[in-house]
Amino acid sequence: MVYRAIAISGGLIAVHLVAGYHQPLHCRRTKNKRASTAIMGKRSSKKKSSAGARIVSISDVEKQILRLDRDLLRQANERAKLFQKLARLRRDADHPAYDLADEQRQIQELSGSGKGPLDESCLKSILRELISGSRSLVVPLRVAFLGPSYSYSHLAASERFGNSAELVPVATIAAVFEEVNRRQADFGIVPIENSTDGRIVDTLDMFARLPVRICGEVQLRVHHHLLAKCERSEIHEIYSKPQAFSQCREWLARHLTGVRTVDMTSTAAAAQLAAGKHGAAAVASKQAAARYGLNIVASNIEDNRNNITRFAVIGNDSPRRSGNDKTSIMFEISHEAGALADALAIFKRNKLNLTWIESFPMAGSKSEYLFFVEFEGHKDEMKSRRALTSLEKKTVRLEILGSYAKDEPDE
Repeated sequence: MVYRAIAISGGLIAVHLVAGYHQPLHCRRTKNKRASTAIMGKRSSKKKSSAGARIVSISDVEKQILRLDRDLLRQANERAKLFQKLARLRRDADHPAYDLADEQRQIQELSGSGKGPLDESCLKSILRELISGSRSLVVPLRVAFLGPSYSYSHLAASERFGNSAELVPVATIAAVFEEVNRRQADFGIVPIENSTDGRIVDTLDMFARLPVRICGEVQLRVHHHLLAKCERSEIHEIYSKPQAFSQCREWLARHLTGVRTVDMTSTAAAAQLAAGKHGAAAVASKQAAARYGLNIVASNIEDNRNNITRFAVIGNDSPRRSGNDKTSIMFEISHEAGALADALAIFKRNKLNLTWIESFPMAGSKSEYLFFVEFEGHKDEMKSRRALTSLEKKTVRLEILGSYAKDEPDE
């Protein structure tokens, strides 16, 4: 019997037992292909397990990832070129260069169809920035939001338009409306409703004052964090928006009893101020913590774990029907018995499901109200048109604020 040893990658030794014949070893058929490869004396950086599975090296995987990254970048640029071509064709046909509602539909559908390890939120982010970058090559958008940067309105603006749009912080909700109304901004983002606190009064007031329309919505899942540069035991005052304090009322009462709270115009402004004061804290987003160099002292301190703020996208667009729409309206009725019941009965007769109704006192009146109503469906659908025609006869004033595709919050 003859023993031959063949060195292979990684310092391992393969030993082959040869008995009773003298033919070349590389011609010998064996049941174990691994042994045959070793006998042929081929040096390789690849290893194989005892089960015969190929084990690749770290460098092999790194090279595969690099190749995929290059392919992704190449295809991203190809997509951007096609988007530019599509925009030119749309303009030649007297159509808008882009369609925000269609972009949002694509993001929803494509991110929900992924079957890999990446979750839907991650896939949405990738698609959103790809679309945002392509759109900015054709029509750079200017979007106003309640600032400063890293407020929840800023996060909602990024969620809807991506970071290739010009996102412009302004001081108040009223200023967002003014920017859009004066055509200084293409769009604005304003909070309209929170799942804990209900309506946002400043927003409803501005819809009553200016002829600005709703052309979309963003449902943002809001997580509040306690931010500071000191330990929790050293905190003696906390800054935030009144709405944020309201949404964390129980947690603050349990864990920071007696600590003074100070109202601010935005959570981001609160974080900015807390960053410069020892013993001060802010209730704000984790993005604000990163921006202003604060530590997250406590995470997810909101009392309602399903805390969602709905933002209205305001502008002058009139989105087409998507098949999954809602319509927002505002109306005034005469001050007499049964007027509201008569108005609401119209929606029942036309089988339109109401998703939101709010009353809002009219400026300068002690007893007159405006009503804000949302229903499922697009204003251009037949039953919606019938209902709105009937409602116009029952109201003193009727404003169609807009029809737009529904948005769903990320999990």
